[in-house]
Amino acid sequence: MIKLTRLNGNSFMLNAVYIETIESFPDTTITLTNGRKYVVREAEDQVFTLVENFYQSVNLLGQQQGEGKENEK
Repeated sequence: MIKLTRLNGNSFMLNAVYIETIESFPDTTITLTNGRKYVVREAEDQVFTLVENFYQSVNLLGQQQGEGKENEK
């Protein structure tokens, strides 16, 4: 889950697994796989970073190159 902010200032949690697209119209609009749309205050790049961090936290993405090298010896 990622924490986002609606345009009215209310925060909410969104299951990032169901995000299909993130667009700016200029407001950031998130479309889910079921067609539901959310307009949020966060910039498109911020949402992308939140989603990427979420995927890494639940091991849906591998580690970035260069991470974990301190444990290789």
